[in-house]
Amino acid sequence: MHISDRQLFRDIILNKRDIVAKNNKIMDNQINEQPKEIKMADEAFHRAHEELVIRMEQSTAELRKAHAENQQLLEAITSILITIDQDNQIIHCNGVAQTAFGISNAKTLGQPFDKCGIQWEWERINQAIEDCRRENRQMRVDDVRYTRPDGSEGFLGLTINPVNKEKEQPAQLLLFGADITERKIMQAQLSRSQKLEAIGQLASGIAHEINTPTQYVGDNNYFLQESFADFMVLLEKYGQLLSAAEEGQISPQLISEIKTTIDEIDMEYLISEIPRAIQQSLEGIERVTSIVKAMKEFAHPGVEEKTPIDINKSIASTITIARNEWKYVAEMKTDFDPSLPLVSCLPGEFNQVILNMVINAADTIRDVVGDGGQGKGTITIRTRQVGDWAEIWISDTGTGIPENIRPRIFDVFFTTKKVGKGSGQGLAISHGVIVDKHGGTIDFETEMGQGTTFIIRLPIVSETAVKEPAYIG
Repeated sequence: MHISDRQLFRDIILNKRDIVAKNNKIMDNQINEQPKEIKMADEAFHRAHEELVIRMEQSTAELRKAHAENQQLLEAITSILITIDQDNQIIHCNGVAQTAFGISNAKTLGQPFDKCGIQWEWERINQAIEDCRRENRQMRVDDVRYTRPDGSEGFLGLTINPVNKEKEQPAQLLLFGADITERKIMQAQLSRSQKLEAIGQLASGIAHEINTPTQYVGDNNYFLQESFADFMVLLEKYGQLLSAAEEGQISPQLISEIKTTIDEIDMEYLISEIPRAIQQSLEGIERVTSIVKAMKEFAHPGVEEKTPIDINKSIASTITIARNEWKYVAEMKTDFDPSLPLVSCLPGEFNQVILNMVINAADTIRDVVGDGGQGKGTITIRTRQVGDWAEIWISDTGTGIPENIRPRIFDVFFTTKKVGKGSGQGLAISHGVIVDKHGGTIDFETEMGQGTTFIIRLPIVSETAVKEPAYIG
């Protein structure tokens, strides 16, 4: 390249650099000369950004604190809490659950629920979980048998709750439960105590019911014994008459003695009364037999599981053994549905409920009619089928239930009876038996001065599930 050309090229480069430098300087000056508003906006942006960062840090700290508090709250709950996800894997298990079942979070979190090591009635639990997901509603599982870490057995009451109810298939389920073993023991003791109380109340009545027929059976037997002795005297005279007839020497004196004997023993009276005495004795024996049979059916010894029964027959048996409680103050009317199917019950406890109702009905009628000398009230028991339910209506013409105590009549130990006349357990236990143990309902309709009707509803056993009533008798 020519020297002058090089010089020219160098000058151009230098000029270009000068131009770039000048332009940069101009731009810097322009930036430095931005309007005041733009600078203020930029500063506000930086401040807002710094505030946002601070708030995010504060929110994160608050979330962590809330999470810790929630964890503390969950751990403070004295009930069993287990949460499972949509795949039935455990995502939370509180300390109470870990202690109750002898499991640990370290081994259970993220594991399949049915592999967590809990020993209980898995078939019932899994079915309830399936039903909860399908129907998207709370499911109750009562009296779940489980094995404690020490090997002893206990009972749980569980509810399974969908966490996300707005979804058709909840993602998570919460199992909430409590050990009800002590409660079941207390209920059993209360039930036994109430039953003993009722048995004690019935004992004198049953004794009276049995004593009346046995007394006239005994009296009739004494009468027959004396009558037989009289007949033996007459038969002896007839034997003498027969011997005399065979010898052809019948004396007027012998005939006179026979006539005298017939008059003395009052033959005509014996002929009319002996058949009546025998009939009364047979009726007395039948009455005693029916009472004993009713007592046996009422007690149902050895039946501790639900079994299909004829509730009409059970009610009739209970009415029989409680007869002394109501016969002086009330007329008993029954209207049983003969087509009512068998109903799955705990027979002894069902009978206890009916007994409680009959005694309560008699007591409230007694408050109206006194000893029944001026007239009696009425107890009416009806049965009928309504859909898949058996209904039992027990009505009385007693005083009715005051409005202020109606909400409390099923409370344990609540009673309106005088001291010594009732413990207040009858209706509470009846409610527990019908609702908790049989899955039924018990309600009442009442009107002051007119009486009360208790309405018991029990689910009916499918006809295909049973063939014969498991009735002891």
